[in-house]
Amino acid sequence: MQLNILTYPDPRLKKVSKKIEVFDEHLHKLLDSMNEVMFSNNGIGLAAIQVNYPLNALIINLPDENGEQSPDNLIEIINPIFIEQNGETTYQEGCLSVPGFYEDVQRYDTVTLKYQDRYSNEHTLEADGLLSIAIQHEIDHLLGKLFIEKLPYMKRKKFEKEYKRRLKEKKHNL
Repeated sequence: MQLNILTYPDPRLKKVSKKIEVFDEHLHKLLDSMNEVMFSNNGIGLAAIQVNYPLNALIINLPDENGEQSPDNLIEIINPIFIEQNGETTYQEGCLSVPGFYEDVQRYDTVTLKYQDRYSNEHTLEADGLLSIAIQHEIDHLLGKLFIEKLPYMKRKKFEKEYKRRLKEKKHNL
């Protein structure tokens, strides 16, 4: 399955994803392909909507202390529901759908969620640190939101100015 990452300002990124009801081979192929795309683009998380599948599915694979991503650390989260969100933290985020732009975003420090795996088994996950940030970031995608929408007014204006400058450079270089 060949997948391409949608990038800002593609309107398909604004779609709200739908609950997954069928846990079949098609879903497994989608998750496997998402994993390949995420790794090949040096990402740590990817939501299905980012590859034009408006489904409540996301994957996360955080690097270990050596900066390596092991297949054993892959987390596949389907139909996530937050049970609890606590504390506050700020983390510099980037996004495969907003390439080359990084900014501090305020998030919950810890989260607890219920979700299903690729076989529809239910799980509960408590997360903090980077895992908590990544989960919140990817669930925002499922809701049709990008991290740049969480930025304060002046930082959002800075992003828009930078984005327009890059577009102009790209056209000039063609």
